[in-house]
Amino acid sequence: MPTEPSSMRVDEIQILAADVLLPPPDLTVSQWADQNARLSSEFAAEKGEWRTDRAPYQRAVMDAMGPSSPYETVVMMWAAQSGKTSLLGHFLGYIIDLDPGPVLLVEPREVDAEAFSKDRLAPMLRDTPCLRGKVADARSRDSNNTILHKKFLGGSITLAAANSPAGLAMRSIRYCLLDEVDRYPASAGSEGDPVNLAITRTANFWNRKVVLCSTPTTKGASRIEQAWLNSNQQSFWLPCPHCGAFQVLAWGHLVWPKDAPEKAEYRCEHCSKPIADWQKHQMLKAGEWRAARPEVTDIAGFWINGLYSPWRKWGTLAKKFLADKKSIETLREFVNTVLAEPWDDAAETTVDQAAVMARREHYRAAVPYGAVVLTAGVDVQKDRLELELVGWGRGEESWSIEYRVLPGDPSGALVWQELDTYLERRWQHETGISLPVAACAIDSGYESQAVYEFCRTRYHRRIFAVKGKGGPLPVWQRKPTAKNVRGEKPWIVGTDTAKETIYGRLRNPTPGTPGYSHFPADRDETYFEQLLGEVLVTTYAKGQPKREWRPKPGVRQEALDARVYAYAALRALVSMGLSLDNEADRILAANRPRPVPEDDTDRAKWLGDRGRKWLTR
Repeated sequence: MPTEPSSMRVDEIQILAADVLLPPPDLTVSQWADQNARLSSEFAAEKGEWRTDRAPYQRAVMDAMGPSSPYETVVMMWAAQSGKTSLLGHFLGYIIDLDPGPVLLVEPREVDAEAFSKDRLAPMLRDTPCLRGKVADARSRDSNNTILHKKFLGGSITLAAANSPAGLAMRSIRYCLLDEVDRYPASAGSEGDPVNLAITRTANFWNRKVVLCSTPTTKGASRIEQAWLNSNQQSFWLPCPHCGAFQVLAWGHLVWPKDAPEKAEYRCEHCSKPIADWQKHQMLKAGEWRAARPEVTDIAGFWINGLYSPWRKWGTLAKKFLADKKSIETLREFVNTVLAEPWDDAAETTVDQAAVMARREHYRAAVPYGAVVLTAGVDVQKDRLELELVGWGRGEESWSIEYRVLPGDPSGALVWQELDTYLERRWQHETGISLPVAACAIDSGYESQAVYEFCRTRYHRRIFAVKGKGGPLPVWQRKPTAKNVRGEKPWIVGTDTAKETIYGRLRNPTPGTPGYSHFPADRDETYFEQLLGEVLVTTYAKGQPKREWRPKPGVRQEALDARVYAYAALRALVSMGLSLDNEADRILAANRPRPVPEDDTDRAKWLGDRGRKWLTR
């Protein structure tokens, strides 16, 4: 609800009056940028004068932010390294120079807000001639210029964190810039959605501008995806240099010779002729934005993927794809940050139990040929320990070696002695050598002190006390604390990420490819029911979607938990420098490797059926 004039501050009324009386500037934002903007060495690979023609798709986006544009809201669902942060900086410079007013710029965390101020805003104010002197020098100790608040004639810039209700509950603003919205928390403290809180502050301004930008995250739970769907949904269309037909660049049309991704080229969807990377610039100059929903007149939505970026060669992206597709975690990052598409969790976590059971096989030894590292995961219950021993090979291909239940009270010593004996065993490998258990992760959620005590004296054997935590976390924390090392505090395992990885790999039907999961012939149906004992669902907290794993009714999940911890133990080894490829080379050097099925395309086949058109957009 708009604030009554009597309750408004005097300076707010003056700003509102100036907005009504002053005509809009003649220059568009892109024209201002081409005339004035400078790229500073602190953040730009190509420092010096700004040229919008370097990436022509940026022009319409900047101009949509300006006062002469009919759009009230601008949405940017963009790939990383496509220039969106520079556009925010140019818009801020334009505001300070030509169209002043109060600005709120929101970053996910305060450290991000400080980084933007120091690394982007301060260099821009220093290096842009028309902005020099318009904001007080921070070294003057002027309260009008701090890291998170900068005042200039006719307006101010406040930088805030999305997790801080106080930072969002400021006075009225005309400009609301929301950066990386998919990294915002669901709620700013107990106050509610930070996006809504920030936008509400613009209610008093008839000429307000709201900008939301981000790479997307999870389908159905992505703020930027929802904002994009509500917009006029513009994509950038480019003409083929051969036939002239316009098209949207899609990953499915990027092709390369086998084993030569650096030679990637784009195949026109109309004439099928190859387009070289060096031809991209001319295509960009002739490109045009086209709206899928032109009837939407107040929200401009712009989507662009990494194929358009003049700073990213197609061959480089192809090499990145080949590296990232080996892991669900890195593949997800590729889909989000390069393709600028939301990741479909539902498509990746729907697994056919019968199909997984059908892949059971007879091993020729306790540890099959391809498995070169063994890890164990232990789930602690009130009357038993349940554990899985897993072998890992190249590309994190896995073999379930054994699943065991050790009966006993975990508050006593006997069951832990039995576990210790088990973990000290060596296992016969198909080559004739024996392998030890290289690492073990034990759930500390139940009988925590007993788990800590067991792990504390066995840290040198890489036996870790762990605690699962949901959310978008890495499977294994990258840097240990002193308490982790002493066994006084559990290592945090990103269970959501681990489960997503495990379920995604269970969908891979091709042995010998990265992530494929093998199971022994004698594994019973109960194990597979437990392994697939959870489903990923969308819930809503304070109006915001949240993805979380929930158990299937009447089904236990011990096998899934044990596999999560066994995988976490592997990731712990990787964080310490383990290379599965190097380990395979070392162990298998004296033996002829088994032939690995070759993929007859330049992409792993199992990535093609993802329940969406992410490769054929």
